[in-house]
Amino acid sequence: STGLVNPVKRNVEHESNGDIIVMKKDLDVAALGEVLIDFTMAGTSGQNHMLFEANPGGAPCNVLAMLRKLDKHVVFIGKVGKDMFGDFLENTIRSKGILTDGLVKDNCIPTTLAFVHTAADGEREFSFYRNPGADMMLGKEEVDGELIKRSRIFHYGSLSMTHDKNYEATQYAIQVAKDNGCLISFDPNLRLSLWKTPEEARKRILYGMKQCDIMKISEEEVAFVSEQESLEKGVSFIRDNSDIKILFVTLGNKGSIAYYKDEKIYCGGIHQEHVVDTTGAGDTFCGAVLSRILELGTDALTEKDIREMLLFANAAASIVVTRKGALCSMPEPEEIRAASSLIDKVL
Repeated sequence: STGLVNPVKRNVEHESNGDIIVMKKDLDVAALGEVLIDFTMAGTSGQNHMLFEANPGGAPCNVLAMLRKLDKHVVFIGKVGKDMFGDFLENTIRSKGILTDGLVKDNCIPTTLAFVHTAADGEREFSFYRNPGADMMLGKEEVDGELIKRSRIFHYGSLSMTHDKNYEATQYAIQVAKDNGCLISFDPNLRLSLWKTPEEARKRILYGMKQCDIMKISEEEVAFVSEQESLEKGVSFIRDNSDIKILFVTLGNKGSIAYYKDEKIYCGGIHQEHVVDTTGAGDTFCGAVLSRILELGTDALTEKDIREMLLFANAAASIVVTRKGALCSMPEPEEIRAASSLIDKVL
């Protein structure tokens, strides 16, 4: 969609007669995982009871929503319940231009819900209604591998690994991506309350980390995964135990760092005076950097390329925190460019 040559390796299959068939990569990103309802706080009723607004969410779908704003062709793979919330989510993501060819519905298990309690500074606490939720019930046999084969990047998080059934589906999808020349992107997006034990969470996140080419991770998640006291020791642990080509560490409103080959590149963020909801800030960042990787690849990035990538992604994340929800609140490209010029002036 950008008109640039695709730098991502194409999927090549060999027929028995020696002819080579090159599969057309007509999708930019396929993302697998959860799509759910984030009930965000919306004041109080006349009886002084808490009111909540139903916002579409789910980290992988949030990433796709940002990519669509940047004119990328994307598809979601996941599961919702055959209920009013599932229908609402399907209609919403389709209205945002996200293909729903990989979305399946469960006849028995309801759509996953999350209640988001937001503090005055915009930070949030989640209460999940997911025991079970439909996103957990995605089976290996329900993953449409053809969608992954057609994609240049395959993206996933850790919530699709919290239970054996969806873990197996994620493993299958990763293998399809590997076999078909996709770049592989991973964001742990740790929600510790959804795991049986911290040890299981760490083990499966380490698995996800070892499969990917691109990883977006928060400063707090680095500490959890690596069990190291300092950020630099944690990053060294991750890089020593994986083949990640480019690692992005987000630092909240302090900005972000990229680790690429022997380089460490920092870019500052924007401190917003009126933070409404930080839900989806990391997903917005992730979608923004993936859009640039689709255009530049990962093999020959310059320091300037990476700095501009971080600048753009930090700016995008700084905008979404001033709005409620994430999936329906992604910034327009011109808003991001305006915000990135503010960061650049500060730097």
